[in-house]
Amino acid sequence: MKQVIVATKNKGKAKDFETIFNPLGYKVLTLHDVADDMDVEETGTSFEENAILKAEALAQRLQTFVIADDSGLSIDALNGAPGIYSARYAGEAKSDEANMEKVLTELTDIRDDKRTARFCCAIALAGPNMKTKTAFGTCEGIIAHDKKGTNGFGYDPIFFVPQLGKMMAELNPSEKAAISHRGNAIKIIAEDLPNLLK
Repeated sequence: MKQVIVATKNKGKAKDFETIFNPLGYKVLTLHDVADDMDVEETGTSFEENAILKAEALAQRLQTFVIADDSGLSIDALNGAPGIYSARYAGEAKSDEANMEKVLTELTDIRDDKRTARFCCAIALAGPNMKTKTAFGTCEGIIAHDKKGTNGFGYDPIFFVPQLGKMMAELNPSEKAAISHRGNAIKIIAEDLPNLLK
């Protein structure tokens, strides 16, 4: 099985990547496997900039092809927040529970038809002697009033997916991969991998 390196220490993200890449014949390696001491500061002003920063930094260190992503939740009623600050919306401790509670509190008086939101994901593929490639994926939904479901991570328990009639956290891995922001972006990048990882 060929290997693909993903610049993340987030176990939830790693599972999302594995769900798509494993059936294609790729074993996913993360920073825990190849550079556990590495932590790239996300100083970009967009999902794409942060994904590129992480992919290029690790590709330069390892001198091989690397995939990185930056993703988050964009809520219309909050003018796009939490956006690129999704992971640390309630503080630098990066607590999923605290982040969800902050969002739910901020949307307390917002009626259902104004709770529209989308998950966004930018993915960058970097490597030696190549121009970094990027892809962008989204998944439209609605922010619920309460948490439901135990699958997934991040804001999945409060993100309702109208097309499936379920919370993101109620979907199994293959269902999520088929419609998720990360799944949509990964599929675009995956088309380039066979030529690069020969």
